[in-house]
Amino acid sequence: MTDDLVIGDDGRARCFWGGSTPDYVGYHDTEWGTPVRGDDALFERLTLEAFQSGLSWITILRKRPAFRRAFDDFSIAKVAAYTEADAARLMADAGIVRNRMKIDATMHNATVAAALAPGELTELLWSYAPAPRPRPAGRSGVPAVTPASTALSKGLKKRGFRFVGPTTAYALMQATGMVDDHLLGCWVPPVKA
Repeated sequence: MTDDLVIGDDGRARCFWGGSTPDYVGYHDTEWGTPVRGDDALFERLTLEAFQSGLSWITILRKRPAFRRAFDDFSIAKVAAYTEADAARLMADAGIVRNRMKIDATMHNATVAAALAPGELTELLWSYAPAPRPRPAGRSGVPAVTPASTALSKGLKKRGFRFVGPTTAYALMQATGMVDDHLLGCWVPPVKA
């Protein structure tokens, strides 16, 4: 057992960040690293990772119910139809992160995603998933950027997506199970994509 694992009240070993708050315990244990498919579901994750840029993930996680309400459960079709009035509504919504550049990027990204065929966003994102590798032994083995996330970022930007840098792309890959960065010894079983 390394210092990079924490033991919860339930006796389970978790990644260093996964036991610091009840919100993180639930997210770590049931969602992070679990494969996500479906265009709207992946659009939500892509959007939330973009909003997280420059902030802590716990801020976004705690605001996620408000984000879902504000962005029509991240329905690509609905968000793609947003107007300037919707942008103003979102900027007035104290329940979300009110960053005009990120709101505009979300609306723009929905328009780009809506122009894709059904299922194409899912196929596009997952086409960049690297081959499975062993779980990292400690936090020093967890990168912030990889060649795969850099390629994903470039591929998304080429399609017209915004706010999708390599670090955001890697966080998306981690969150949606494209990579398994649960640490060696973490109780969460490996999931096959």
